[in-house]
Amino acid sequence: MSEVILSVLGTAQDAGLPHPNCFCKNCTMAISDPQLRRFAASLAIILPDEQAWHLIDATPDLKEQMARLQMKYNLKAKLMKSIFITHAHLGHYPGLLFLGREAIGARGIPVMAGTKMKHLLEEEAPWSQLSRVGNINVQEIRDSQDIQVSPLITITPVDVPHRNEFSETFAFWIKGPNKKLLYVPDIDRWHEWNQDIHTICEEADICLLDGTFYSPKDLENIGRDYREIPHPLMVETMERLQDLTKKTEIYFTHLNHSNPAIDSEQQIRDQIKAKGFHIAEEEMEFRL
Repeated sequence: MSEVILSVLGTAQDAGLPHPNCFCKNCTMAISDPQLRRFAASLAIILPDEQAWHLIDATPDLKEQMARLQMKYNLKAKLMKSIFITHAHLGHYPGLLFLGREAIGARGIPVMAGTKMKHLLEEEAPWSQLSRVGNINVQEIRDSQDIQVSPLITITPVDVPHRNEFSETFAFWIKGPNKKLLYVPDIDRWHEWNQDIHTICEEADICLLDGTFYSPKDLENIGRDYREIPHPLMVETMERLQDLTKKTEIYFTHLNHSNPAIDSEQQIRDQIKAKGFHIAEEEMEFRL
C-alpha cells in the first residue's frame, strides 16, 4: 500500500521562537543557538508515490518550512496540492502571501477555509488580491464535513471555541489508510468545547494538542497574564488524559516562547515524558 507521511513543520505559538522583542531565557537561548529555534505550528501531509503534498496552515515561516520539506522529500519546485487553514490568527495564514505575485506567483492553489475565513480571503485586502489574481482558489469547508484529498487521505474539520474575531476556528481529523490523527493547535478551554476531549482522544491513534502554556506561571516573568490569551494548560490536559497514554500517542504543539517545556535544560520536559506525554519537534514524522 502507498505510504502517507505526516511531517511536523512547526511547533511554536504564532510568533515563533525566538519571539519578537523578547529576551526571556528561551528566546535568548534560541537567538544564540539556531538549533533551539521553533517555527510556527504547521503540518504537511506527504504522498511520496504521487510526489505530492498538502499543507495545514500557512505560517509566517512558510518560506523556510517549505524549502526544508521540498529538500527532504525530493519535492523541489512542487507546490502544495492544497492548504487547510485552521483560523485567522497571526501564526496560521499570513504565509499565503508568499503565493502572490511578489513571490511565487502560484496559480489556483486550493485553500480550504471556513465561511468567515473564505470571506476574509476573498473580500479583505491584501488577501483579496490573491483570490482576484488567481493565486489561490478558496473553497468553503464546514464542521464535520469529510474532504477526500486523495484516495488515501480524508481530512475532517471540527469546530472549536477560540476567540473568533475574524474567522471560525477548526481542529482537523487527518485519516490515513492505517491511522487517525487529531490536530488541535488552538482552543480556548477543553470544557468550553461541545465535545469531550477524553472521548475524542480515545478515538485517535495520535493527537497533536494545544500546548501553548504549561502552567499559569509561564508568563509571569514577561509581564503578561495567560488569561488574556486563553488556552488549556498542559498540566490540566495531562491530568484529563493521563489514562490514555498507553493507547494514544499524545504530543503537545503550538508552544509559547515562555513555556518551560522548551527550556534547553529539559527539566519540565523530562517530567512530561515520565507521564507518558511528548513534545512535538520539527521534522518529526508519523506514518498514517
